[in-house]
Amino acid sequence: MRPDVRRWLHHRTFTAERWRASELVSAREIRGTTVSVVLPALDEERTVGSIVATIREELVERCPLVDEVVVVDSGSSDRTAEVASAAGARVVPVDTVLPRHGSRPGKGEALWKSLHATSGDLLVFIDSDLIAFDPQFVVGLLGPLLTDPTVGYVKALYDRPLTTTDGIVPSGGGRVTELVARPLLNAFWPELSGFVQPLSGEYAGRRELLEQVPFVSGYGVELGLLVDLVALAGLDALAQVDLGTRQHTHQADAALGRMAGQILQTALARRPGTDRPERELLQFLRTADGLEGVSWDVGVVERPPMRSVRAAEGRPRGRS
Repeated sequence: MRPDVRRWLHHRTFTAERWRASELVSAREIRGTTVSVVLPALDEERTVGSIVATIREELVERCPLVDEVVVVDSGSSDRTAEVASAAGARVVPVDTVLPRHGSRPGKGEALWKSLHATSGDLLVFIDSDLIAFDPQFVVGLLGPLLTDPTVGYVKALYDRPLTTTDGIVPSGGGRVTELVARPLLNAFWPELSGFVQPLSGEYAGRRELLEQVPFVSGYGVELGLLVDLVALAGLDALAQVDLGTRQHTHQADAALGRMAGQILQTALARRPGTDRPERELLQFLRTADGLEGVSWDVGVVERPPMRSVRAAEGRPRGRS
């Protein structure tokens, strides 16, 4: 493991249980900081209401940590908007925000427009398809931002149970992460290899940073933000918080393929230089003592065409 990544993992990885909502209320009042929670949504009537209601009950009314809960609706065809509004969210149709700029499909578009539709100094983004949502997710993501002014952006890490025909795989589910995003980051931005869940849909950041970087309209938004923010603010301005377990709906392989394609396009548009990529791949295992990073050498060697080898050695075909 790279020394800078090892140091960052030790210095900038936290657990959500480290903070209590009541303690963070005091911290934000001292600094006069406001907080907006944003849920991008597209046809999520089954889950969005419960998430919004939980945040409002626990973190707006019972413990005033959050100032506003906003659902940015990307043209849902079901009752997402009605359910979210009834639960207490302010619902903003994505095509009504900055209409002169038009509207693009994709989650990243909703996140970008939420910067214009909200007012908080800190923004917390929560996917609207979460099952058994825990308000500590919001508390944990806000913890580093409200207690350390040098932290500007916080990503969630978690286990993602994957339901299969053989039962539930406790830590599976991050298929695009492990097959696409992690290899790309390790190869071209190895300083970011310590992020356990680089594509997590739960993260928080300071408005002053988020308004300085572009937002990819589709599924490449999370990878794009990581790459652009580390270039803007440096690795130590980024952190991650262990939220434990996250359950959500899973997509079919064809949909994951489209997601992977958008992530690949996002990475290629930011690929630095033409140097040979890093050979090390850092993966993570959940152990009894916490998370353990395991490094692998995934470098490959290309052999030249055999005809050129024979020509250089002056040997005819078939002779040893």
